[in-house]
Amino acid sequence: QVQLVESGGGLVQAGDSLRLSCVVSGRAFSSYNMGWFRRAPGKEREFAAFASKSGHSTSYADSVKGRFTISRDNAKNTVYLQMNTLKPEDTAVYYCAAKYYSTGQYDYWGQGTQVTVSS
Repeated sequence: QVQLVESGGGLVQAGDSLRLSCVVSGRAFSSYNMGWFRRAPGKEREFAAFASKSGHSTSYADSVKGRFTISRDNAKNTVYLQMNTLKPEDTAVYYCAAKYYSTGQYDYWGQGTQVTVSS
Protein backbone atom coordinates (compact mmCIF):
# COMPACT_ATOMS: atom_id res chain seq x y z
CA GLN A 1 0.00 0.00 0.00
CA VAL A 2 1.26 3.45 -0.90
CA GLN A 3 1.15 6.14 1.79
CA LEU A 4 1.53 9.86 1.27
CA VAL A 5 2.21 12.28 4.11
CA GLU A 6 2.21 16.03 3.56
CA SER A 7 3.86 18.62 5.77
CA GLY A 8 4.92 22.24 5.71
CA GLY A 9 1.60 24.02 5.90
CA GLY A 10 0.96 26.93 8.21
CA LEU A 11 -0.25 30.47 8.69
CA VAL A 12 1.57 33.13 6.69
CA GLN A 13 0.99 36.65 5.47
CA ALA A 14 0.27 37.66 1.91
CA GLY A 15 3.49 37.85 -0.07
CA ASP A 16 5.24 35.21 2.02
CA SER A 17 6.53 31.84 0.85
CA LEU A 18 6.02 28.27 2.01
CA ARG A 19 7.36 24.93 0.88
CA LEU A 20 5.19 21.89 1.18
CA SER A 21 6.64 18.40 1.26
CA CYS A 22 5.04 15.04 0.59
CA VAL A 23 6.86 11.85 1.53
CA VAL A 24 5.73 8.69 -0.26
CA SER A 25 6.27 5.24 1.15
CA GLY A 26 5.24 1.74 0.26
CA ARG A 27 6.39 1.39 -3.34
CA ALA A 28 8.97 2.75 -5.73
CA PHE A 29 8.41 6.49 -5.67
CA SER A 30 9.92 6.94 -9.12
CA SER A 31 7.13 4.79 -10.56
CA TYR A 32 4.54 7.46 -9.86
CA ASN A 33 3.54 10.70 -11.43
CA MET A 34 2.83 13.21 -8.68
CA GLY A 35 0.35 16.00 -8.28
CA TRP A 36 -0.62 18.71 -5.83
CA PHE A 37 -4.24 19.68 -5.37
CA ARG A 38 -6.01 22.06 -3.04
CA ARG A 39 -9.46 22.55 -1.57
CA ALA A 40 -10.43 26.02 -0.45
CA PRO A 41 -13.23 26.56 2.08
CA GLY A 42 -16.59 26.04 0.43
CA LYS A 43 -15.05 25.01 -2.88
CA GLU A 44 -14.29 21.80 -4.69
CA ARG A 45 -10.84 20.34 -4.84
CA GLU A 46 -8.78 21.73 -7.71
CA PHE A 47 -5.58 20.83 -9.48
CA ALA A 48 -2.50 22.91 -8.67
CA ALA A 49 0.60 21.23 -10.11
CA PHE A 50 1.90 18.04 -11.74
CA ALA A 51 5.29 16.42 -12.06
CA SER A 52 6.11 13.40 -14.20
CA LYS A 53 7.97 10.38 -12.85
CA SER A 54 11.34 11.89 -13.67
CA GLY A 55 10.29 15.41 -12.78
CA HIS A 56 11.31 16.64 -16.22
CA SER A 57 7.73 17.37 -17.22
CA THR A 58 5.62 19.70 -15.09
CA SER A 59 2.35 21.56 -15.46
CA TYR A 60 0.44 24.12 -13.40
CA ALA A 61 -2.98 25.58 -12.95
CA ASP A 62 -3.22 29.09 -14.33
CA SER A 63 -3.96 30.40 -10.84
CA VAL A 64 -0.53 29.35 -9.53
CA LYS A 65 1.63 29.49 -12.65
CA GLY A 66 4.69 31.66 -12.11
CA ARG A 67 4.34 31.56 -8.32
CA PHE A 68 4.39 27.84 -7.45
CA THR A 69 7.04 25.30 -8.41
CA ILE A 70 6.69 21.54 -8.14
CA SER A 71 9.80 19.42 -7.83
CA ARG A 72 10.71 15.95 -6.68
CA ASP A 73 13.67 14.16 -5.19
CA ASN A 74 13.38 10.50 -6.13
CA ALA A 75 16.24 9.59 -3.81
CA LYS A 76 14.23 10.97 -0.87
CA ASN A 77 10.81 9.73 -2.04
CA THR A 78 9.60 13.30 -1.72
CA VAL A 79 7.71 15.77 -3.86
CA TYR A 80 7.74 19.46 -3.03
CA LEU A 81 5.57 22.46 -3.77
CA GLN A 82 7.40 25.75 -3.43
CA MET A 83 4.81 28.50 -3.06
CA ASN A 84 5.92 32.10 -3.47
CA THR A 85 4.06 35.39 -3.38
CA LEU A 86 1.19 33.78 -1.55
CA LYS A 87 -2.24 35.38 -1.73
CA PRO A 88 -5.24 35.07 0.59
CA GLU A 89 -7.00 33.13 -2.16
CA ASP A 90 -4.33 30.45 -1.86
CA THR A 91 -5.80 29.53 1.52
CA ALA A 92 -6.76 25.86 1.30
CA VAL A 93 -5.97 22.36 2.38
CA TYR A 94 -3.24 21.09 0.09
CA TYR A 95 -3.07 17.44 -0.91
CA CYS A 96 -0.46 15.47 -2.75
CA ALA A 97 -1.47 12.57 -4.95
CA ALA A 98 0.20 9.79 -6.92
CA LYS A 99 -0.71 7.90 -10.06
CA TYR A 100 1.09 5.31 -12.12
CA TYR A 101 -0.17 6.44 -15.51
CA SER A 102 0.33 10.01 -16.72
CA THR A 103 -3.34 10.25 -17.65
CA GLY A 104 -6.43 9.31 -15.74
CA GLN A 105 -7.29 9.60 -12.10
CA TYR A 106 -4.88 9.61 -9.20
CA ASP A 107 -4.58 6.37 -7.30
CA TYR A 108 -3.34 7.53 -3.90
CA TRP A 109 -3.89 10.63 -1.79
CA GLY A 110 -2.39 12.17 1.31
CA GLN A 111 -4.34 13.50 4.25
CA GLY A 112 -3.66 17.15 3.45
CA THR A 113 -1.93 20.08 5.08
CA GLN A 114 -3.56 23.42 5.84
CA VAL A 115 -2.21 26.61 4.33
CA THR A 116 -3.69 29.88 5.53
CA VAL A 117 -2.68 33.20 4.02
CA SER A 118 -3.74 36.35 5.87
CA SER A 119 -4.11 39.68 4.15
